[in-house]
Amino acid sequence: MSLFLTALALVGLSNAPDEAAEPKIPMVISVVVVSYFPLDGEHIDRKVTGDVGEPYAVIKAKTERLTKELQAALEKGSTFRGYKNPQAKPSLTYKVIGNYEFLKPLPTCPLRPGESAPMTDYNAIMKEIDVVRWVEKRGAKQIWIWGYHGGKVGLWESNMASPYGDVSNSNRDPRDLPVCAKTYTVYHYNYQRGLGEAIEDHMHQLEALLNHVDGRDTARPEDWPKLLFWGKFVGSDATHKIATKPARCGWTHYAPNSERDYDWQNKRYVESDIEDWHPDKIGKTQLINSDRWNNDPIQWRIYWLQAIPGADNGLTHNGKRLRNWWTFVYNWDTAKRENRTLTHK
Repeated sequence: MSLFLTALALVGLSNAPDEAAEPKIPMVISVVVVSYFPLDGEHIDRKVTGDVGEPYAVIKAKTERLTKELQAALEKGSTFRGYKNPQAKPSLTYKVIGNYEFLKPLPTCPLRPGESAPMTDYNAIMKEIDVVRWVEKRGAKQIWIWGYHGGKVGLWESNMASPYGDVSNSNRDPRDLPVCAKTYTVYHYNYQRGLGEAIEDHMHQLEALLNHVDGRDTARPEDWPKLLFWGKFVGSDATHKIATKPARCGWTHYAPNSERDYDWQNKRYVESDIEDWHPDKIGKTQLINSDRWNNDPIQWRIYWLQAIPGADNGLTHNGKRLRNWWTFVYNWDTAKRENRTLTHK
């Protein structure tokens, strides 16, 4: 090959869309943890929290334990079909790069019409921790807030600030967080609850991202069953119930055999291909009920996350390879900038 042709080939390669290359796994999600413990002596102030009044030391230890358990659960959940493939590697890992602890109430916004409790003032929290420095200088992708609810404050399970808009499980107010040059997502946990609810915050955020990328945000509800994520993977429609027979993979609130929201311990058997899901055909099916995840809502959540197409998933849709869908959690900015879809182009 001539030098000219060699150079031309190299130019062509350098300008080609970056479709084959995916980030190396595990992709590291850098996290800053922020905790609010309003005190009444040595106890959490129940007058402030509404339902938490245990000793400060107990609740602090609980949040530290749950943070570690959440990191492990999310990493395990990003392991594609890890429940049956011990060689599978996680797509994501979580690294805490900063910690803040405030012995005072959560900052809140003035009570607005229609609200029963004031909303958490996320702008104030982000200012107090200098979120711009963490996101733009230190590479933080997520902020994890430990606080309370108890009817005393409003909160969003997930909330995004991005140059490309807010795609999250919130009311998507573009003004309730400072927008940085890079995207970051805030998760707000209630330390009156447990690990399952914290995992669920991330599941709903993942659903928001995948539905947005897949076009559900702008599609007519009658067209939702045609969509790759909501229609073919979840197996649902505008009712949010499982609409396909055999059942596909379900979503956060609905396992394949669920009959209502949060019905994760249902003993009813249904036929499902969740463990061999394919976009363009029904995979190998099996009769499944809650015994498959030991009737444990936490294990259901991890089991469902492991069904998400991850690294080396080997799946195709209309002749196109499926991406590792966890890349949308890792690098939302690249996904939006390059208008990426759930499949490679």
